[in-house]
Amino acid sequence: MIYLIANEKHVKGKNSKKLDIVRGVFDRAGKKYEVLLTHKTGDAKAHAERITANGEKNIVVALGGDGTLHDIINGFKDFENNSLGLIPLGTGNDFAATAEIPLDVKQAAEIIAFRQPAPIDFIEFSSGLRSINIAGMGIDVDVLERVYSGNMTGKSKYAKALVSSLKHFSSRKFTVKYDGTEEELFGLICAICNGRQLGGGMKICPQAKLNDGYIELFLCDYISKSRIVGMFLKLMTGNVRKIKEARSIKVKSATIIPHAEDYYLQADGEIYPNVPFDVYVVSDKLKFYLPAKI
Repeated sequence: MIYLIANEKHVKGKNSKKLDIVRGVFDRAGKKYEVLLTHKTGDAKAHAERITANGEKNIVVALGGDGTLHDIINGFKDFENNSLGLIPLGTGNDFAATAEIPLDVKQAAEIIAFRQPAPIDFIEFSSGLRSINIAGMGIDVDVLERVYSGNMTGKSKYAKALVSSLKHFSSRKFTVKYDGTEEELFGLICAICNGRQLGGGMKICPQAKLNDGYIELFLCDYISKSRIVGMFLKLMTGNVRKIKEARSIKVKSATIIPHAEDYYLQADGEIYPNVPFDVYVVSDKLKFYLPAKI
């Protein structure tokens, strides 16, 4: 059975044709499916928990953005019998970019209807929280807080929030542990990447792969205000290697400790307070529908 978990705002009104197109693909393929709408954060997780705990073989499909996908992966109970697919209808669609899933809903639905899933990696925290794309602390959280607290809409909201963050954000102190190494960092961001980009296109880990058994630790040291705009222009074009203060390290696990009593981290664009940033890669467990070229 295919369960289409759809963010209501992405399939109602003027967007209803997109859902009709998806239905048409599965109808022509002779697939049985059910549409489950979400209305608030947590609904997709609850749907996924119920679907993947019944002992049956199911396909769970996220019709939405990174937030919907994040909710679903955190609701997965039975990875052996259930697989996951994505039809990107969000604003940033950062994970879809890494997975090279087309934004055309018909083409994305055809991947699920006519292909077999393949194993990919994901990030798991010691607390049980999961992230399928990127989790981090620093200016990424500041940008998201500005996005969520304002009335900005569309993909440009990330760029507008970033401009504001660049003016006001101050570097933070972190202790970073990985592969027997411990170091102190005073910088803009510490992040763990399974995917390649966040914030609607900032390619902080352009070499990341979804199925190599590793996650990438991205660290960016302090950068002066005069150079910070140029740095983010390089990130938007995937030229992170040209930023001398930034580096990416392939790891199996990592721990990031902020030098603050209270802090926030983000996982796939969702903000969490005071969650221990102690993570590791999970491989060969999640079955995901990818295009042939991946």
